[in-house]
Amino acid sequence: MLNKTATSALAAAGLVGGYAVARQSGNRQLGGAVLAAVGGVCTYSWAKSSGPGRAAALLGTYVGAFGASHPLAKKIGAWPSVGAVAAGTAIASQVVARG
Repeated sequence: MLNKTATSALAAAGLVGGYAVARQSGNRQLGGAVLAAVGGVCTYSWAKSSGPGRAAALLGTYVGAFGASHPLAKKIGAWPSVGAVAAGTAIASQVVARG
């Protein structure tokens, strides 16, 4: 299990990394696989440290951030959007997670 700060950073990195992989490879499914794998690791860590309810809420935040990045990108650009939702996810993880 990762500590709270490491899990928060990993969640942000999963969003950034998933987008970077999809963009650089031209393969959206590969980017989605990165996003899903990191989300799974984070959810496991959140569940161990904070319980299933908080883990579910944080997973919802992670997935919601991914979804929100798309319409936000139309307003502020792709990379700024990914950065914003990654930062929001990391902050939410720091606030909600225990340990």
